[in-house]
Amino acid sequence: MRKSEHEAFMQAAIEEARKGLAAGGVPTGCVVVRDGEIIGRGHNQRIQQDSVIKHAEMDALEKAGRLRAVEYQKCTLYTTLSPCPMCSGAIRLYGIRNIVIGENKTFQGDELLLRSEGISLTILNNSDCINLMNKFIQQHPEIWHEDIGE
Repeated sequence: MRKSEHEAFMQAAIEEARKGLAAGGVPTGCVVVRDGEIIGRGHNQRIQQDSVIKHAEMDALEKAGRLRAVEYQKCTLYTTLSPCPMCSGAIRLYGIRNIVIGENKTFQGDELLLRSEGISLTILNNSDCINLMNKFIQQHPEIWHEDIGE
């Protein structure tokens, strides 16, 4: 996939992160892409829905709907933040082979485990993703620590 396509899909994930922030939640976003088309969008909704599992990746996967494993294997997941162990588990369960990560400076999830299973990770270290998270962490450290399980 060309760099410009990665950037366009990451911008869609960043839009989701901003939606989450505007609604009072953690600014993480995700899109699931198959054959060059977004089939699922989501943002962190743990605060908004009083949920223990509604990270951006989980929301986007849910909105992509029920797919056969072979369909998930054709997908690329674009997420603004490195996937946590819970989201990495869902990625592994459904056989998603490609992940584009907006940033892993504020939080590095289960990247070693994902790579060890042959999953391709592209880290963009996108300044918008980094700035959104740094500002949020500074303003809401207690929510941030709860979100990442600390």
